[in-house]
Amino acid sequence: MAVKTVPDDWQSCYGYRPVLMETLVDQRRFKGICYKAANWIHVGATTGRGRMDRENKRHGMAVKEIYVYPLCNRFRQELLA
Repeated sequence: MAVKTVPDDWQSCYGYRPVLMETLVDQRRFKGICYKAANWIHVGATTGRGRMDRENKRHGMAVKEIYVYPLCNRFRQELLA
């Protein structure tokens, strides 16, 4: 239900509407079943680098599965524009 309010909230706060949401799931701890049940789209996995990796080295960060959720029907066209 919160996904439905995100575009309007971002429009009022930041002046634009996002067309896609993204989340990362640590497969060592979770299976991501709630995202699959809510029709999120699995698009792949991270490399395990972590956001603080400035030297391009993998410091044992967990590889996470990436899921996205479209917020509008034309999200592909919006992202390509």
